[in-house]
Amino acid sequence: MSLSAEQIAFARELFDGLGPLTTRHMFGGMCIYRDGTVFAILRSDGAVLLKAEGAFRERVEADGWEPWTYTRKTGAQSRMPYWVLPDAALDDPEEACDLARAALASL
Repeated sequence: MSLSAEQIAFARELFDGLGPLTTRHMFGGMCIYRDGTVFAILRSDGAVLLKAEGAFRERVEADGWEPWTYTRKTGAQSRMPYWVLPDAALDDPEEACDLARAALASL
């Protein structure tokens, strides 16, 4: 599945408050960068995820965010360091940007 122009525009507008962003299409999705650091991805299914490490990862785990997992060809489950942005943040660009800033601070 490839991303639509509307999905890409939504993700860019969601994080517009962070200032200049760059993007790169990868594996049917898109990485979103601020100052050369990837902090979010737009997955090929349209889900927006933030990268979480350290204390921010502990926070999103405690808040019950959904981690990005996938099944390898061998059947083993793998987890990526990305977490699905909660619906409330998808409806509130200010909250999404605050969370993105926290993500960036953890990287």
